[in-house]
Amino acid sequence: MTDGLKTIIYPVKDLDRAKALFTALLGTEPYADEPYYVGFKDAGQDVGLDPNGHARGMTGPVPYWHVADIRETLAALLAAGAEPLQDVQDVGGGKLIAFVKDADGNLVGITQDPPA
Repeated sequence: MTDGLKTIIYPVKDLDRAKALFTALLGTEPYADEPYYVGFKDAGQDVGLDPNGHARGMTGPVPYWHVADIRETLAALLAAGAEPLQDVQDVGGGKLIAFVKDADGNLVGITQDPPA
């Protein structure tokens, strides 16, 4: 059902400070550097900084599981009792994301890559 856990997004209040911290931590410049998102790649892992994350209900880092069919997976998570926090959204180039909260308050993200 999943292609693994390959992305983690951190909600940040000060994008410039967070970018400096992760640049120092990872020893590399971001591959994406926009006012709405900064993204790094490290050992096959995507690490993103989202300055709008807190406003969308992110209370901490959100792991994103890569799935083949995001709508099917989201429906299954909701049927299993998850609370929707962000419905499926295209974040550019056909990449889809959504996230939910489980019964313990943990945030779970899912993402679907654009068709090849």
